[in-house]
Amino acid sequence: MRVLVTDPIADAGLDRLRTAGHTVDTAYDAEGSDLLAAVADANALIVRSGTEVTEAVFEAAPDLVIVGRAGIGVDNIDIDAATDHGVIVANAPEGNVRAAAEHTVAMTFAAARSIPQAHGRLRDGEWAKSDYLGTELNGKTLGIVGLGRVGQEVARRLGSLGMELAAYDPYIGQERADQLGAELVEFEACLDRADFLTVHTPLTPETEGLISTDELDSMAGGYLINCARGGVVDETALATAVENGTLAGAAVDVFADEPVSPDNPLLAVDDVVVTPHLGASTEAAQEHVATSIADQVVAAFENDPVANALNAPSIDESAFPRIEPYIGLAETAGKVAAQMFAGRTSTVRVRYEGDIADEDVEFVTASALKGVFEPLEWQVNAVNAPKIAEERGIEVTEEKTRQSDDFQSLITVTVGDGTDDIVVGATLFAGGDPRIVRIDGYRVDARPSGQMLVVRNYDRPGVLGLIGTVLGDSEVNIAGMFNGRETIGGEAMTVYNLDDPVPNDAVETIRADERIIDVTDITLSDGAGAGRSDD
Repeated sequence: MRVLVTDPIADAGLDRLRTAGHTVDTAYDAEGSDLLAAVADANALIVRSGTEVTEAVFEAAPDLVIVGRAGIGVDNIDIDAATDHGVIVANAPEGNVRAAAEHTVAMTFAAARSIPQAHGRLRDGEWAKSDYLGTELNGKTLGIVGLGRVGQEVARRLGSLGMELAAYDPYIGQERADQLGAELVEFEACLDRADFLTVHTPLTPETEGLISTDELDSMAGGYLINCARGGVVDETALATAVENGTLAGAAVDVFADEPVSPDNPLLAVDDVVVTPHLGASTEAAQEHVATSIADQVVAAFENDPVANALNAPSIDESAFPRIEPYIGLAETAGKVAAQMFAGRTSTVRVRYEGDIADEDVEFVTASALKGVFEPLEWQVNAVNAPKIAEERGIEVTEEKTRQSDDFQSLITVTVGDGTDDIVVGATLFAGGDPRIVRIDGYRVDARPSGQMLVVRNYDRPGVLGLIGTVLGDSEVNIAGMFNGRETIGGEAMTVYNLDDPVPNDAVETIRADERIIDVTDITLSDGAGAGRSDD
């Protein structure tokens, strides 16, 4: 098999491929038509962040089996196109975790003690000892936004130095946080309490610009460290906050645009420490990601499971046709449950009733988890969702029963926090027509697609008219609706299928009526998240 490597990786990875009997070619400068020519007869493509793997690349490489990213980020790979062309996309997420955590710790110390600034002045001949009064980490509070793999490693290291840990991560379990010695808090509390705030989130539409002027103002006197992804922190707002003294300092390893422009405002502020995306730049990390991705390429060639595949199902071929219709159904039920649940997710239960209970449903359960986690996790899919649950300390249970009172097969996804939960049941009608049929004890009948609005209300005259009027005034067309109730005059639930998104002010107008218990605006198209319900 021929492996094309278009970005430099450690020799250990190349050697492992050659030892396995494969031909390895490098084309580090290939781009455009040269890249398309080079990849034409390749069976595997290994890249880092420098190569854009687009639809055109997949079209030019009919024999491609796998694209391996020697590192974690796959922004430069069109995963949808890869899937359409039957190409596995895999990365090496573990290889640089330790390196990124250690760089975060180093940047924290550098900011706290003004090490680069003092170094520069001493090299220029100034003995500026009295100009730098540092801040000790011992006894200070470390705010951690995102308690994933890197965030947990940072917590272990800085927690052992005597820092108090306050973490915001709606998808981490309390038990896992307790193991790290971290207190789980809401986002605003994490900012308010942090003497030092470190960011460890992926860059998604939800996290882009997550920390800007208002958030930085709430951190008055503190330090911000970003070694995660550029764009999560508003760079202009951060430069202003440090320059005007709102923050004591900052340390930044990643930028919205890289290589960073010389006129980036962060480069002009003395109390901002900057490095050129060095988080993964250690010899050990580079060797680890190279050998890890090489091993996955070899596994793909041998039709073995690919450990960190981002888009490849692992299931017996003969069983796949029987469970395939339920994969998307379970994911949708998970999305609906997650968007309706207002608490911190610590438990997910997937229950199978009827014929589906006879099948191997591991991949279906993973798809349900994908739906639950998708609002937060970058590139979550049915392959890595179970691992995400394990890392975040979320208890996942799977139940099966051949008995089903009402449906030939029923999948129920329950998302909870140990005290409260939300239950969503889904099934397939004749012809494979997916339906949401149960929500928290209410029998409903809703097509799970596009925009949905779920309203719980007291069963009073005029409620449906109110909702219809508000939606009509907002030019939101109702494609379908189903109303169910517990008892006459009791509580009721209505599920609306809509042709258009619901404006926030329309949701608030509905919610303000005294007959309304809660409202949840749900988006299912394009994997987008939606608002939470409020009592």
